[in-house]
Amino acid sequence: MRELSCDVIQAAVRSAFIEANICLPRDLAERIDECAAAETVPVARTMFGDMKKNLAAAEELQIPICQDCGMAVVFAEVGQELHITGGGFEEAINEGVRQAYSAGYLRKSVVSDPLRRENTGDNTPAVIHTRIVPGDTLRLCCAPKGFGSENMSSLKMFNPTASADDIAAFVIDCVRIADARPCPPVVVGVGIGGDFEYAAQLAKKALCREVDRRHPDPFYADLEKKILRGINALGIGPQGFSGDITALAVNIETYPTHIAGLPVGVNVGCHVTRHKTVVL
Repeated sequence: MRELSCDVIQAAVRSAFIEANICLPRDLAERIDECAAAETVPVARTMFGDMKKNLAAAEELQIPICQDCGMAVVFAEVGQELHITGGGFEEAINEGVRQAYSAGYLRKSVVSDPLRRENTGDNTPAVIHTRIVPGDTLRLCCAPKGFGSENMSSLKMFNPTASADDIAAFVIDCVRIADARPCPPVVVGVGIGGDFEYAAQLAKKALCREVDRRHPDPFYADLEKKILRGINALGIGPQGFSGDITALAVNIETYPTHIAGLPVGVNVGCHVTRHKTVVL
């Protein structure tokens, strides 16, 4: 049985959230470069240029990429042979978030009650999704999720007779309705299967997958490409000023479901869909 101290977890979470808010994942930054080079609409090319300048300035000055430093989301995979010592696991994550948003000068945007909206003052509590997995390591994917894009997300309970084309049309329509509000070009996470709440979780998890890695099943990889083409045909473009590129990527995650249903969640990420993974 391997032991891991809560102090180590706190430090890792702190570092991950600061870094995620300042530096984009390599694959996403490269995708923005690729799309900027491929864009043909002059105003869209200008917008891509501004985005790239912003990314470079954030890294050089060590300041957040975006003023919305997000609600802290953590996907945790805890090895069943791991013994966490020195405190509670979730308390350690929240302490890491608290330290990150203070030390990193990150905007604190969490309210303690959804209707009586008093700011918690430290961006906690985080939203934590925990799985117990084989092994003795702890894998933490730390994702600060901005709500300009989060608010454009949706979930639909399809009849089991729905086709892949029906699902594609739903996802594309979500982006059409969102228009410029999620700060396109967007990354679109799609969760298909499970039940009501798990489809939404799958969609959020999909946003944390590399944008240059397609679904391992060729059927869903083709569906990702088809939906991406459909979204980009909308012509919304970077920041809604029109253009060839409205989405940088579409990532689908799937899970078995009930014979009577077909849940589909769509979680929209902006052009700075941030996340940082650490393994302890």
